[in-house]
Amino acid sequence: MSIEQIEQAIEGLPASERDALESRLFARRFGLDALSEAERTELLTSLDEAERDIDEERTYNGDQLRQAVRSWLGK
Repeated sequence: MSIEQIEQAIEGLPASERDALESRLFARRFGLDALSEAERTELLTSLDEAERDIDEERTYNGDQLRQAVRSWLGK
């Protein structure tokens, strides 16, 4: 099947199915599956840290927030 045929088939899908297909393709390209095991672990750990901060109702000024986001992202 050619790319043109695939594009034509996609155009024939209902909008909800096109949206679902787009989501699946993005997830394959950019989702957790695109990360190495170490990257995935680091990301999930940093998200857990961010969630703890939210749950503990920590507040930040602008500079503190930038630093917190950097730490959540592992930078």
